[in-house]
Amino acid sequence: MITAQYHWNNHHVDQPTSAAQDLAHATRVSPIVAQILYNRGFKTAEAAQAFLHPGPEQLHDALLLHDMQKGMDRIEQAVSDDQQITIYGDYDADGVTSTAIMYETLSALGAKVNYYIPNRFTDGYGPNVAAFKKLIAAGTQLFVTVDNGVAGNDAIAAANEAGVDVVVTDHHELPEKLPDAYAIIHPRYPGAEYPFGGLSGAGVAFKVAQALRDEIPQDVLDLAAIGTVADLVPLVDENRVLVYFGLALLRQDDRPGIQALLKTAGIDPATITEQSIGFGIAPRLNALGRMEDATPAVELLTTLDENVAQQLAQQTETENRKRQQLVADISTAALAQAADEHHQHRQALIISGHDWHEGVLGIVASKVVEQTGKPTLVLNVAEDGHAKGSGRSVAAFNLFAALDGHRDLMTAFGGHHMAVGLTVPADNLDALADALDAEAVAQDLAAQGPSDVTVAATLPVPEATMDLYHDLLQLAPFGTDNPQPLFTFEPEAVTQVKAIGKTQDHLKFQLQTGTTRLNAIQFGAGDQAADLGAAQNVAVLGTLEDNVWQGRHSLQVMVKDLQTTSPAVVTLRTTQLHQAMFQAPGTYLFFHDNVYRQLAQQLPSDATAVLYTGQDLTPLAADQALYVVDCPDLTTDLTTALTQLKPTKITAYLYKKESLSRLGMPSRAEYAKLFKFVTTHQHVDVSHQLAQLSTFIQIPRTQLVFMIQVFFECGFISISHGIMDAVAQPAHKDLTTAPSYQLRLQQMQTEQDLLFCPSAALTQRLQRLIDLK
Repeated sequence: MITAQYHWNNHHVDQPTSAAQDLAHATRVSPIVAQILYNRGFKTAEAAQAFLHPGPEQLHDALLLHDMQKGMDRIEQAVSDDQQITIYGDYDADGVTSTAIMYETLSALGAKVNYYIPNRFTDGYGPNVAAFKKLIAAGTQLFVTVDNGVAGNDAIAAANEAGVDVVVTDHHELPEKLPDAYAIIHPRYPGAEYPFGGLSGAGVAFKVAQALRDEIPQDVLDLAAIGTVADLVPLVDENRVLVYFGLALLRQDDRPGIQALLKTAGIDPATITEQSIGFGIAPRLNALGRMEDATPAVELLTTLDENVAQQLAQQTETENRKRQQLVADISTAALAQAADEHHQHRQALIISGHDWHEGVLGIVASKVVEQTGKPTLVLNVAEDGHAKGSGRSVAAFNLFAALDGHRDLMTAFGGHHMAVGLTVPADNLDALADALDAEAVAQDLAAQGPSDVTVAATLPVPEATMDLYHDLLQLAPFGTDNPQPLFTFEPEAVTQVKAIGKTQDHLKFQLQTGTTRLNAIQFGAGDQAADLGAAQNVAVLGTLEDNVWQGRHSLQVMVKDLQTTSPAVVTLRTTQLHQAMFQAPGTYLFFHDNVYRQLAQQLPSDATAVLYTGQDLTPLAADQALYVVDCPDLTTDLTTALTQLKPTKITAYLYKKESLSRLGMPSRAEYAKLFKFVTTHQHVDVSHQLAQLSTFIQIPRTQLVFMIQVFFECGFISISHGIMDAVAQPAHKDLTTAPSYQLRLQQMQTEQDLLFCPSAALTQRLQRLIDLK
């Protein structure tokens, strides 16, 4: 059974209210789109039209940002006085695009400007005292930070002491104590009047460019769009405008670096979307900072040399592939650790390893959370005895609050509700794991259940059309606070289920209702192919996508979540029985007395053992599970028993220790060998000497027992108190007439029917017996 990872909160936009229908009429959109707009707060025609048709007039006055005028004056003074300006950036995609925007803007003003991208591993995030001092010694007379700075108190204090001003441009959470910077340009500065607080670092840099140039800097909209999408800030208001027009510029971008990057990434510029940024461009820019040094990313974005652009794009692609491989390798190890006996019962996880690249541990933590649903820290244990890494959480668990009260166990720590970074002495990992579990109890994580996800509507498969897809595109670009609408589908059947990809990581299938088929794909879910293929009732949650292959367009569902009802039939044919098979409540059906006597007393108190010997059986309760323990001798016995029990769910173990079909029938030569032995040896103690006899005449013991029984039934031998003797002058009799011989034939046919048929055929056979009830 596949359990949903999320709680699906259906808003039924396919049943629009009268207000939504009025909005649809006023804005000339479909009622479904109008209901989505209404649900997202665009309740008037004016608000909806502004959202549907972004325009430059929706950009706010840049001078409304706190300290914008002051910061702009200081930058202009530095340009006028030919002072060395250093842009101090960051190593992620938002940071490098912010740096590129500011660098190009100041260069165009004639500034003497350079930039510095801190190294993730040596400088850390934000202003670094040593880096500031080194840059000042090299001639920096003014720092302009981008995408960082509001937490750089020490470095900014050091700059002030050296007589160097710092203009901070940032968008991150403001600490209680702000640095003593010359200016702090921030969209959420306390008491400021800026209308929109959701700008990214690139967005703030864009606003500085807008103020300095006294116009909309259209030539850097492409960079602003990349930084905005990459940083997962709300894609509404001003950000929507930046991304909307930035995407238009990217589709015809003449930047050599962007062109080269798109080519190596296999992205067609003409079809670029916000998803192309989120899953193609941003990961590649991020890879440089995650792996080593992000400085080449700024060079790539700003170079005018096509040859340099191609070289840097190839370097970026190479680093991204290394990053992907590291993520895959570490994720495999991390997920295995998450499932081991030391971790599987914990509500929150601390996963650690040696020689794990610290630059990718946040991605790995996200993958573990996605697979397990548990808040997770992933750490690399270094030779110095410290473990360093990242953590990711779920909406129901405040990871920062959980760890904040245990700073005594850590040497460095920071973050927010959903993500943290930390350094811990390795000797403290067990104590921190226990503390994290205690915090999970304190926050009542177990009772929170899966996170809510907003579902637009449940769509019949035939109603998922290209027309609907194009209607929904009016809401794009999608992102935080403007998600792509999710729909649930409950098809009549799921077909063509298969795992795909080089390592079978991904899941592909078709939804079918009537004659309509709809392709679906879910990344990272290849291991669910068997369960999905066996499921009877399936619900799928996903978005509608345009799949383009060799120039042809087709609609498909990009699956976010799946759930199935418990399959009516589970086939687990086995040659070994384990205690774990007999832990669940239900009825356990046996066909052989020796197996029944061995296991009946080991069942749990809420389970019932039934030995079928041909008697009439009482139907089970409607919700009671049936477990078919061993394989019957006759297929008809199974059919009769199931018809009488009328189960609604069957788990078929069909245990048989040794296959008679594989052993086969004895040969004429083997029968002759045994006959010769019994006629030349009297008083053979077969009850104690069977093993020696098997070795002596070189016939497998199981086969030998069967042959002796056939001889006995045909009157060729006598057995009394375990002593075998030949019968003098026995009557001629055909061996095939012996009851044991006939039973063996029936048993072998039953094995073909039940044990050696394909799983799908057995499932169908048992399902038909359920349906007969």
